[in-house]
Amino acid sequence: MNNKQKGTIDIMASFAFIKELAEKKDKNGNGFLDLTVIGSDKKEYPAKVWRFENNGQFETGQVVEIEYTVDNYKGKTQLTITGIKQGPDEMIKEFVPASDHDGKAVFSMLLNKVNDFNDNDLKTIVSAIMLKYRDKIEVFPAAYRLHHAIVGGLMLHTASIVEMAEKICSIYPNINRELLLSGAILHDVAKTFEMQTSKTGLCSGYTVGGELIGHLVKGAMYIEETAKELGISNEKVTLLEHMVLSHHGVPEYGSPVRPMFVEAEVLSALDSLDATIFEINNATHKVEAGTFTERQWALDNRKLYNHGLSTNEHIVNLGD
Repeated sequence: MNNKQKGTIDIMASFAFIKELAEKKDKNGNGFLDLTVIGSDKKEYPAKVWRFENNGQFETGQVVEIEYTVDNYKGKTQLTITGIKQGPDEMIKEFVPASDHDGKAVFSMLLNKVNDFNDNDLKTIVSAIMLKYRDKIEVFPAAYRLHHAIVGGLMLHTASIVEMAEKICSIYPNINRELLLSGAILHDVAKTFEMQTSKTGLCSGYTVGGELIGHLVKGAMYIEETAKELGISNEKVTLLEHMVLSHHGVPEYGSPVRPMFVEAEVLSALDSLDATIFEINNATHKVEAGTFTERQWALDNRKLYNHGLSTNEHIVNLGD
């Protein structure tokens, strides 16, 4: 990051990544860009490019080279961009948040677990679906804006739930481990149908099918279709479908039914827990120890406190 002097104002120069972009008009009718950018320090900043008509020059998911001043607006840091031009595409990976774990390795770990199942029906259904959608599963984010909205986030989220499920099964032997792990592995598999990604690997929006059907229903459809193709027709197919359909817990979060047996209930709880832990860590690591975050609308509009006692905020200990 370089400084230039222009009068008494420090002009900073740096590369940045456009995370969000909106073209707006000020009160006088002049066009300007309202941006959220990721700086070279990996932090997000609101930014403005005043008196600017975009005409398709800049878009989200693009690296740009900017000159800017740092302002304080309503107690928050904001960048006023005084110069902007396109940056090299090969720098995108330097700005895009990604899982610390290689998606291909995580996929193989999960597939090995499935291949060790004693229940041949569950083994056959789950492995068939995994292998069919492997290319996307290994790299897809798990969300558009919220938890695990990072490259490889789908595998990270899925594997985290599987690891927690393994621990819970060791405490509660009445839980059917293979059924729970099957539901955990398949619960979000249809995110690859629901979301579309950009060249960054991040979600850029939802597909038409994603908006009209969603990943819960489509995931259950995958299970039914695969079971029919494999000639499997028993209650376990219905149990798997129910786990996928009910994993959001309640209707207001999108589940058409609530969990009705213990493995479905555990899956729903673990899904919520993993998402919440990720959101809390993601918010608190952006502020200094001993301070609070801004209110997080995705977490009941709560402020969160960084006590400074946590380490490796984004590292999940995935088993072998």
